[in-house]
Amino acid sequence: MKQSLRKVLISGGRGLIGMRLSEMLIDAGYEVAHLSRQTSHGHYCSFRWDPATGQIDEGALRYADYVVNLAGASVSDEKWSEERKREILDSRVGGTNLLARELRERDHHVKAFISASAIGIYGDANGRLLDETTPPAPSDDFLATVATQWEQAAHHVQELGIRTVVTRIGIVLSDAGGALPQIARPVKLMAGAALGSGKQYMSWIHIDDLCRLLIQMMEDTDWQGTYNAVTPNPVTNKEFTTTLAEVLHRPLVLPKVPEFGLKLVMGEMSEIVLASQRVSAQKVLQQGFQFEYPELKQALEALYGEE
Repeated sequence: MKQSLRKVLISGGRGLIGMRLSEMLIDAGYEVAHLSRQTSHGHYCSFRWDPATGQIDEGALRYADYVVNLAGASVSDEKWSEERKREILDSRVGGTNLLARELRERDHHVKAFISASAIGIYGDANGRLLDETTPPAPSDDFLATVATQWEQAAHHVQELGIRTVVTRIGIVLSDAGGALPQIARPVKLMAGAALGSGKQYMSWIHIDDLCRLLIQMMEDTDWQGTYNAVTPNPVTNKEFTTTLAEVLHRPLVLPKVPEFGLKLVMGEMSEIVLASQRVSAQKVLQQGFQFEYPELKQALEALYGEE
């Protein structure tokens, strides 16, 4: 049991990952507070901030032993207009820069800064195995640009001498939100199908494994630098859809959803489901992390086994 006086400040604490991480930290004996644009929510203490205007409660970082930086507008909630793209970028980079500024200018006792990024940094790489040394995709790839600038902002914290861990997160599997319920809905309605060619790789992680990984990164001083947060077993989109249908006990009756149809409906956002990213988990395994759900079927059964 961890001492209750160890305090974790989470930006993006109201999001899918932030809420589950908060629960698991409380269970482990930590105190948790959120950075929020609202004054209060639920049973978590919260400090106000507004990355768009550069404002933050002066007490926020004085509170924290650890900071977990997850804040960012969802990439999959709506079509990518120019305004939405700006919001996606600014919410990540602006928030991280604001935290870096506060850590530079105020007294604090923050031991570690754990900052989210995304495997979108690698772009569409077909079947190539991608690891942390793989360079980012070219700047015409929107998600790669966002992740690159997000990571550069986190490096400002590292330059202050604070132990900084950048976590490139894959597709997070949760039945409470994110990509999985959207993928599962047509399968449940017996209208499931592979997307595009179906050959594109999906690198994924069960939400509980991700939160356990974030906590280990926070607690263990050996973790430093950049890591992929994905399981060791990426699958193709066709394998993913087939396994999900099997777990949900539904047939797959439709042919593949063609790429042009997805682009028509989703616009540029279709690159989320059409890009192929076969991402290596070797570095986190070498660091000693053990996955509870390394295999896709096992992860999906843990989420949908009762259905």
